[in-house]
Amino acid sequence: MTKTSALLGRLVHQIRKRERQPRMFGSAGALTPSEIHTIDAIGCGNGVLMSELADRLGVTKGAVTQIVERLESKKLVRRDPHPQDSRSVTVTLMEKGEVAFLEHEEVNVRRFDEWISAELNKEELRSFEKGLTKLIDFMND
Repeated sequence: MTKTSALLGRLVHQIRKRERQPRMFGSAGALTPSEIHTIDAIGCGNGVLMSELADRLGVTKGAVTQIVERLESKKLVRRDPHPQDSRSVTVTLMEKGEVAFLEHEEVNVRRFDEWISAELNKEELRSFEKGLTKLIDFMND
């Protein structure tokens, strides 16, 4: 096993471990990673179609429905019929969902961006991003 393979194995293990642990997001409470990723994909604003949400997350419509139902029960999102297409449903963040979205942005995204910028210079960051892109492409094959 190469060092790169071993490091990748450790990274995958750490990601899997974190994906099972709920985290606190302000007054929105404890959310699983799949729930906060869904909130992040919906974003603040006019909402998103359920089918588009499934595409953004790279999961089935059935999986999105299950997550959205959990988020609805926590009063974080709401589903509404699409105004022009009666077969479509739009998902929108409610107030608590927006709190979770903003908390995630502040605590996780900004903190990571600050950390990675402090650790890598611009050239190293470009190489890192290129490597991640290639890794994602490899894993999608």
